[in-house]
Amino acid sequence: MQNVLIVKLSAIGDVIHALPVSHAVKETFPQVHVTWVIEPPAKPLLEMNPCIDEILTFHKKDFRSLGGFLKNFFPFRKEIQARRYDAVLDLQGLFKSAAIACLAKAPQKLGMCNMREGSGCISRPVVGAHAHGHIVERYLDVARAAGCRVQDVRFPFEVPVREKELVRQLFRQAGADFSCAYVVLAIGANWPNKRWPESHFANLVDCIYARNSIPILIGDGIVDEQRAARIEREAAIPPVNLVGKTNLKELTAIMANAQAVVGGDTGPVHLAAGLGVKTIMLMGPTDANRNGPYGQIENAVEASHECKGCWKRVCPKDIDCLAVISPETVGKKIGFTGNQRG
Repeated sequence: MQNVLIVKLSAIGDVIHALPVSHAVKETFPQVHVTWVIEPPAKPLLEMNPCIDEILTFHKKDFRSLGGFLKNFFPFRKEIQARRYDAVLDLQGLFKSAAIACLAKAPQKLGMCNMREGSGCISRPVVGAHAHGHIVERYLDVARAAGCRVQDVRFPFEVPVREKELVRQLFRQAGADFSCAYVVLAIGANWPNKRWPESHFANLVDCIYARNSIPILIGDGIVDEQRAARIEREAAIPPVNLVGKTNLKELTAIMANAQAVVGGDTGPVHLAAGLGVKTIMLMGPTDANRNGPYGQIENAVEASHECKGCWKRVCPKDIDCLAVISPETVGKKIGFTGNQRG
């Protein structure tokens, strides 16, 4: 095998889950040229991946109008068809990825077990041994079907030295020492019912300080900024607030050095798990068997509701899904013992 095209466009957490496929391909076929098609937000993940030889960026917004489509289709097709591939692996399984797979010239086109939006008509769905298991293994089943050995599941990351130094400066500006023990709190999530209550985070902040560690808040966007402000007000000592102050590469450098990471089923928390950092994932609407922290499923803390794993973005029962998970439970998972603020 000489050339492989991987199509996994978004989102950040899903792209992280697919990264071991690139390692499996390179481990089996060291000389293969791996090309990956990605949308811009997750591109930095691939720039830190030594198993990727070429990155093609798909700007979905450029194709939304007829004029944009006519302007961008042929240059993009030329990029895709610059190589003849031995295999195309569609790990997205949607119409947009199927369109890209369709453009590529390859004798073998494979996709996931749960292809949607007609994508299974372009790439053969692979129903492997892990079709009902963790999403990482479902992706790897596609690699196995392409002839890859999966002897060692790895998330290939190389954090650039520049980002490590930038993070040191960022910590100094915030009055913290990058060399000290710290716990990262990922306070946001796209789904409202994946967010742990702010009062619980504030309680955990106090607990972290009491254990001679530093709580670091991370997130992005106005909602996370508002949540961070409320956590700062409720905590006895304000945490270090880095919400909106890091890019994806800097966040990777922060995660890689953390004592532990706490948060919901979101991209940054999956990033921590991929880096091998202790990852406490708070789960309610999603399923730990499919989406829990890979390689450390024992650190998934699931809400006790009968309806957990409903896969609904907004709770139809108007339940604050993760509120039943106490700060004490999370503290114990981190390795803390004793009482926290009531």
